Amino acid sequence: MATAYVGIGSNLGEPRRQIEAALDELDRVPRTRVARRSSLYRSAPAGHADQPDFLNAVARLETGLDAEALLGELQAIEQRHGRERSFANAPRTLDLDLLLHEAGAAGTPRLTLPHPRMHERAFVLAPLAEIAPDAEVPGHGRAVELLARCAGQHVARIA
Repeated sequence: MATAYVGIGSNLGEPRRQIEAALDELDRVPRTRVARRSSLYRSAPAGHADQPDFLNAVARLETGLDAEALLGELQAIEQRHGRERSFANAPRTLDLDLLLHEAGAAGTPRLTLPHPRMHERAFVLAPLAEIAPDAEVPGHGRAVELLARCAGQHVARIA
């Protein structure tokens, strides 16, 4: 079993309900279980600012799936929740990002690990540092140290 971290975000519909449902679905992915989950965090949207705030969380998974297969499962869950990819940084019902996978770094047309820019985003690093402060983002450092570099970005723990 490999450890993987998944970022979860939502800002359309009922974000809290969407995140809770996604966590339940992640726990039902074949050969995968949710080993730990963060609190929920509220953050302003990145990129396209004219949209509601996001709720974010991170889940630590224990999985027998490789990174590509796990990504396929994440995208299937997003589709079941009505995810549309109309433009970059668009509002969304559910966003599941494969942040890290124990298999290490990867670069394919479909998947980049670690997730691009995760090391610069407090809305990813705060929940990650909560459940795995020593998680290493390859090529960048530990989650807790990277979060300290994002001190100017507002993210608030809400539950």
